[in-house]
Amino acid sequence: MRRTQQDRSNSTKAALMAAARELFAARGYSDVPADEIVRAAGVTRGALYHHYGDKKGLFEAVVEAVEIELTIEVEGVLKAAADPLSGMLSALEAFLTACLRDEVRQISLTDAPAVLGWAAMRELEARYGLGLLERTLEKAMADELIVAQPVRALAQLVLSAVMEAARMIAASATPETARAEVQQVLGTWFAGLLVGSGQSG
Repeated sequence: MRRTQQDRSNSTKAALMAAARELFAARGYSDVPADEIVRAAGVTRGALYHHYGDKKGLFEAVVEAVEIELTIEVEGVLKAAADPLSGMLSALEAFLTACLRDEVRQISLTDAPAVLGWAAMRELEARYGLGLLERTLEKAMADELIVAQPVRALAQLVLSAVMEAARMIAASATPETARAEVQQVLGTWFAGLLVGSGQSG
């Protein structure tokens, strides 16, 4: 009986997440009432309150789900690369391209900072992106591909630059153009980190 109840609970949560994610991506957080989400999910309003507290709680869960999926996608690109440096460049391209998706642009980059606040968003970005970036940079330094320097500081600055680039894409009236421009600028900056690039002093 306990397993059946757990299955039912998991099914309800999955339905709410799927419905909310689709609606938030299409219209944005403020234009989607809680009643519409529960109708689309085929559950009661009480189920929303029971599992997520309120619409904001459900939105936060959706944001985290998107962040997790993006991290897995980027990590897969990194692991498939021949070396950390080419992996970073490929991962950058994959991430910036993902920022063109409606759900990433609307949910993660537009609504999340406004609804959850910048402190919460920075914590999420650090939780899912910073550690991965630090490990990649450490490996690149160990392989003497990039100039040795304080890893934590570099990782934080790179993450901040990449997330600002992502927000520029989200805010642009021509996101494809913005993606190409920020990728060029960040690629040039990353090239300056290379051993023998003339930037090591």
